Amino acid sequence: MTITKARISALPLPPSSHLITHNLIPDPLTPSPKTFINEVIPNTPSIQRRARLASHEAHFSYVTPYPISFPYQVVPPENVNEEEELDKSKIIEQWLTEREAKYPKDEDSSDAQKLKIHYPKRRDEPRILIGLSETGLRDCLPHLDVGDAFSTLGVPSLTESAPVNGTSAASEDAVAARQELIDVLSGHAVLMSSNYPAANEGTEEERTQGFAPWSTRYSGHQFGSWAGQLGDGRATSVMVTPHPSNPEETFELQLKGSGRTPYSRSADGLAVLRSSVREFLCSEAMEALKIPTTRSLSLISLPTLPVARERMETACIMTRVAPSFIRIGNFEAFNGPARMMFFGGGQQQSDYDGLRVLGEWVAQKVLRLPVAIQGGAWGKELLFDVARRNAKMAAGWQVYGFMHGVINTDNVSILGLTIDFGPFAFMDVFDYMHICNHSDDGGRYAYRNQPTMIVFALRALLNALAPLIGAELSNNAKPLQAGWAKDASPEQIDQWKEAALDECRDELDRIVQEEMSIEYGRLMRKRLGLRRQDPKDEANLSRPLLDIMQNQKLDFHRTFRLISTFRPSSDSDKLIGELLQNISEPMMVDELSARREWKEWLEKYKVRIESERDLWNDADGDVEARRVEEARVANPRFVLRQWVLEEVIKKLEDDAESGKIVLSKVLQMACSPFETWGGEGQESEEQLSAEEKAERRLCGVGAKSMLGFQCSCSS
Repeated sequence: MTITKARISALPLPPSSHLITHNLIPDPLTPSPKTFINEVIPNTPSIQRRARLASHEAHFSYVTPYPISFPYQVVPPENVNEEEELDKSKIIEQWLTEREAKYPKDEDSSDAQKLKIHYPKRRDEPRILIGLSETGLRDCLPHLDVGDAFSTLGVPSLTESAPVNGTSAASEDAVAARQELIDVLSGHAVLMSSNYPAANEGTEEERTQGFAPWSTRYSGHQFGSWAGQLGDGRATSVMVTPHPSNPEETFELQLKGSGRTPYSRSADGLAVLRSSVREFLCSEAMEALKIPTTRSLSLISLPTLPVARERMETACIMTRVAPSFIRIGNFEAFNGPARMMFFGGGQQQSDYDGLRVLGEWVAQKVLRLPVAIQGGAWGKELLFDVARRNAKMAAGWQVYGFMHGVINTDNVSILGLTIDFGPFAFMDVFDYMHICNHSDDGGRYAYRNQPTMIVFALRALLNALAPLIGAELSNNAKPLQAGWAKDASPEQIDQWKEAALDECRDELDRIVQEEMSIEYGRLMRKRLGLRRQDPKDEANLSRPLLDIMQNQKLDFHRTFRLISTFRPSSDSDKLIGELLQNISEPMMVDELSARREWKEWLEKYKVRIESERDLWNDADGDVEARRVEEARVANPRFVLRQWVLEEVIKKLEDDAESGKIVLSKVLQMACSPFETWGGEGQESEEQLSAEEKAERRLCGVGAKSMLGFQCSCSS
């Protein structure tokens, strides 16, 4: 189909039924875009910057991006009189108002089909586009006009010098589209409208409800402990648009690191270059491995904005894209483990109708559950659907050695997407108990424990939904109406909860275990080049293979890549020799025992491969070659290792222009990880081009000191 591209301000919005802000409950202090635009921004803008306990019924707050150091350096006006000088709150409001995006009072209502782009009166600080994801654009936003947004979209050679930025050959439209993209995605400009910009259905009120950016409220368990209200403390959603090929499929654009929101607590709401680069690259790397994930769009450096973390760093805003960023913590905010939720000395009660509103909309428009669309009770189905999605995602993590690092319940997506990349890592030397987060002293989120932590999160979702599910069960499986728990006593709530736990607890565990096992087996067979399901594979092949890797201290991904070349008809001694060359600590491994282990395992593997001869036919030609090729495209040659990430980050910190060439190349390799990068198979490096030599180095395991490198939560 032909796709018409539009600037970011002209992207279509979906029908009102698909917008989170038109279906969930706003913070009473920012009740509508009109009020937010016409009253909050010009009069009391601190409402969106002040950390506070939001009203118990609120799902989100309207908020504009404002990337700036915190605490704010508010300078009183020179001409204030004595009385005004004492009113510090007034000075702060005035200071913030001067820096907010101004909205024209005389908006042309006849042009309601477009968002308006508003520029605040702030210092025009440098904003450098250092990364743009072609794959994210292609899959999620093919209709977005990025203009002359990135001069290296074609991916330059690593051996080239940095390109010279110039616009002489670019059209004025392309330059304007590029600048608008950078302005909006850097948080420098804001898209808003007092009139709903793209509705052709619904009531007049729905069609003129307006549009403004927002941040959601959620709670959660962090490292197993209840943390009360959390929320989007450094993330602001600025746009949602339908995919041009399917209006029902929408994608939300969210700026991460765009400044304080009501949910920032004591933090600055910013993100550093280091963490932004890591998430930008890993999101697309996960997609290439076919593991469900949020996606990347852009990476914009703010080099003059300092950010204090373990050291002083510079700010960077990453734009991520997903159908929805709703997570389990959003449900916990309405019914946490205690009816009173404590935060900053305040308290928050459960809101069962807010729980119903959130769940009903998620079931219908995010998960698209048939039972919800048809008007039936959706509580159990929502729980089990989220369980299936997250079980499959976790299986992908385990098969490809991905470690999330912080699987708090507020970091677990309703859609089963890998979300909130922090101290993540891909496995180097295999270790069941490897911990990638140096803040995780007890190993709660170690590699081996990840499936259990997903179960913990799903049980938290069950606990949050339990009163509602129990009430649905007592209502003959009919959906609940507004005010369903208004007059219910605490005893009645407890009865509903217990009924739901009795009904769902065992089934939830069964679904997770079954889905995870099936998906793990399917993906592991792909990595081993096998086609037929065999229940004995885990005991005979998968687990023994991982045990060998652990005992011999072998690199996880290089071992799989080498095994993918195995042919039953060839001598296995050469392959075993190559495998043993990957031992990270040769002095700690007995070579004879190691060879014997591999001989035994490869013999079982050979028998298993031969058992599938009947699945191939004459059209397949060289069966062994075809099987090897199937295994190759399931085992990455390039892995986004910690040393590669650290090198990209350092190059960008040292020089953005030359650093973004390396960033672009690494992104290209991460998006096509199964290719034979670096002249794979050619033993002599003399025959390689300079580019291939650079690629081969990036496919290596890196310095020994970087093996098992741990990051902090601030990553």
